[in-house]
Amino acid sequence: MTDQIIGTREQWLAARLELLEAEKELTRRSDELARRRASLADLFTGRSQLLMYHFMFGPEYTAGCPSCSAIADGFDGFVVHLANHDVTLCAVSRAPVAKLQAYKRRMGWSFPWASSHGSDFNYDFNVSNTEEQQREGAVEYNYRREAASQSRGSEGMVAEISSRATPDGATKFAAMSGTDRATYIRERPGMSAFALEDGVVYHTYSSYARGLDGLWGMYQWLDRAPKGRNETGVWWRRHDEYANQGTGAR
Repeated sequence: MTDQIIGTREQWLAARLELLEAEKELTRRSDELARRRASLADLFTGRSQLLMYHFMFGPEYTAGCPSCSAIADGFDGFVVHLANHDVTLCAVSRAPVAKLQAYKRRMGWSFPWASSHGSDFNYDFNVSNTEEQQREGAVEYNYRREAASQSRGSEGMVAEISSRATPDGATKFAAMSGTDRATYIRERPGMSAFALEDGVVYHTYSSYARGLDGLWGMYQWLDRAPKGRNETGVWWRRHDEYANQGTGAR
């Protein structure tokens, strides 16, 4: 038999109200968990396949990563074709929805873009890491453990980005994204594929770093140009930041 505590009505009520707060918190957490479970399935929007681009846009950023932005410039052109082939394409980032929507308007994009703000989604796919992981050199990316100096953003090291890692990439992109180098590289690029069968979501594929080369439409063209990529460092900008917008002139 359990011990019973005898007290006044006021003591009982105080204890019950304390328990009620705990019960409410449990209910809220349960609702949030259910929402997260449903959200990925909802992104399929009636189709059986989902392709998701892990776009580098952390909560601290003031603008999306320039490299991810260059990749995303091509999404609107073929999203309609994929949609008519039973495939939904979307992007996901940790920045709050309001930031994503504002940047989306600035860029003139219309493809679906979800926020994973406040959830573990990005961490589950190793496209985001914490300050603690970065400090301890415990960053996992592209199916391997990074060297401590690389995960901390030390000089001479750079977070792996699509196409190629350039010596000035992380520092320059951090400034262009309105944050510092260490914060910038706590986000990483990637893409994941999912299938939806009988209401169950299956993770079928993920690729990172140079595995995203094929998604850069501009590089597919440059690789066929007379001078090829012809680059020694970061040369691209967001499409509204070139001196002569619309022409790509530098």
